[in-house]
Amino acid sequence: MVWEILASGSGKCRAASADRGVRTARAALLALVVTLLPLRAMAFPLGGDQTVLPAGTEFSEEALARPREIFHSEAMGGRKSYLVNLGDLAFNSPSILGGKARQAEMSCGTCHVNGASNPKLFVPGLSSRPGTFDTTSLVFNAKTFNSILDPVRIPSLRGARFLAPYGHDGRMTSLRDFVYNVIVNEFSGPRPQDEVLDGLVAYINDIDFLPNPKIAPGGRLAPQASLTERRGEALFFKPFPKQTELSCAGCHIPAGTFNDQLRHDVGSGGLVKTPTLLNANFNAPYFHDGRYDTYEEVVGHFDRMFDLELSTQDTQDLVAYLNAVGDGERAFDKDGVVLRMKEVLELSSALEVAIPAADTAVVSLAVTGVGAELRELTEHIPDIRNTSIGGKDERLAARAILKDLVLTLRRIDLEVGAGRIDEAMAEYRKFAQLVNFDVPVALKKAEPWSLFNSNVHQSHYTALGRMLPVTSRQPQ
Repeated sequence: MVWEILASGSGKCRAASADRGVRTARAALLALVVTLLPLRAMAFPLGGDQTVLPAGTEFSEEALARPREIFHSEAMGGRKSYLVNLGDLAFNSPSILGGKARQAEMSCGTCHVNGASNPKLFVPGLSSRPGTFDTTSLVFNAKTFNSILDPVRIPSLRGARFLAPYGHDGRMTSLRDFVYNVIVNEFSGPRPQDEVLDGLVAYINDIDFLPNPKIAPGGRLAPQASLTERRGEALFFKPFPKQTELSCAGCHIPAGTFNDQLRHDVGSGGLVKTPTLLNANFNAPYFHDGRYDTYEEVVGHFDRMFDLELSTQDTQDLVAYLNAVGDGERAFDKDGVVLRMKEVLELSSALEVAIPAADTAVVSLAVTGVGAELRELTEHIPDIRNTSIGGKDERLAARAILKDLVLTLRRIDLEVGAGRIDEAMAEYRKFAQLVNFDVPVALKKAEPWSLFNSNVHQSHYTALGRMLPVTSRQPQ
């Protein structure tokens, strides 16, 4: 099997994989599914006796769409740097974390999918609800255990370079220090190399907000705004009736990034930093502990806490305004071969610099991380023994060429480890040739019979859910 060739790792799209028992069941399922009825897709929980996380853990592996990721460097007409690609690679690699996180094949990208949030992530005993997570538990690092269950909302990292201080309570002014703390203290990881830490910071800083044509320069609504949205904007700027020195816009400053980079007590449990409202439509649940699902609930909270005396129409207007400000163009991309191969190209590009530098640590990180992406792709193409879904020859060819890629990566790792840099570069050029030309053609031919096909996808996860019942379900 392809996934037996490389050390375990987490694919960027999936962010985390199940244990070996789940993989065995998954392989068996692919040989058993005999129909392609458009069944309702269900979430795939990680559970069972072999998992290191509680039964019922959910990483949202079944998603057919993924958050769109926009990089500032590319938006400005350039290209992502080596450091950004290295950071992207590390961000989606479990190897930079430690202990239970690494065993569970979790990475930074498990919680922050494509740098956005993961509203479906749920770990029993660590999450109060989907989209929340407790990083101060005994599970990951006993030294940071604070003796209480206090999960926080998983934030999006879009526009993070504008959103200091970091942490829901704004406890750190440096993003570099914050990332280091997450890796070493919260998840028991080894001290990262300076280059890898720099890459992680560069990657996070390069993630842009989604563009929003509903907002004009200066943060005001664009001319096409509706009357309801404009009434909401007026209320947003209006001083609070009982505390006239306060207003929504006083903390969520439209002229900037809809935050003031300060901490406030808004009646939710101490001082918390002001979150941005940009792209907030895609960042639910809301508040630092994820207690609210909707803008209506958020507005209701402020109405009660600050005695705003809002009418039903006022609430509707404010919600309309928040929806306009929190919007973003094409928030999600359809998952598929093209998207996956783009990521393989970008992540493997780190090898072009790391191999000549004989940087064995980065080469190993790239080989493991890119290998995980290829393993994930292989798992999306049903085993050739399953003849009921068609495309047997196409699936056979696709799986074979993916295996060749993984073997090539392994040879690169071995050659660099042995100091044979010229041979390693020759293997890398072979790998790049395959990724640029042969592999996309083979995968596109197999795609209609892969899990990227919604019917195959839905049947797969529905049947898998039936084969692997879990004893603990996340709250609805």
